[in-house]
Amino acid sequence: MMEALPTALEVDEKSPESKDLLPSQTASSLCISSRSESVWTTTSKSNWEIYRKPIIIMSVGSAILLFGVAITCMAYMMNLDVKRVKILKMTGPAFLSLGLMMLVCGLVWVPIIKKKQKQRQKSMFFQSLKSFFLNR
Repeated sequence: MMEALPTALEVDEKSPESKDLLPSQTASSLCISSRSESVWTTTSKSNWEIYRKPIIIMSVGSAILLFGVAITCMAYMMNLDVKRVKILKMTGPAFLSLGLMMLVCGLVWVPIIKKKQKQRQKSMFFQSLKSFFLNR
């Protein structure tokens, strides 16, 4: 037999927000509510906190790309034995492509974050309007 689901979540009675929240009985609504941002935690993030990951990805990608350029140049410019040249000719383009891929991913990530920030601002505005009219 299936185990019975709890009928209500334990809610701290001291917080004023807990009186407005209804207890959830399904796991799917718990997942949805845990991923959404709370109305009460509207602290603004700095630009570094927002764009930290794309900047790191672009920096690492640029470094790998430059390393790939250096290895590829070494393969074609230096007089080395055949075995080393063959290894450099294989690894150089691999680093080139990996670095370019990471650089492009970081560059594409920035406009996506900007779009999400605009949507979040609109959403917060409409939530405040909704709460204003519904709490009267």
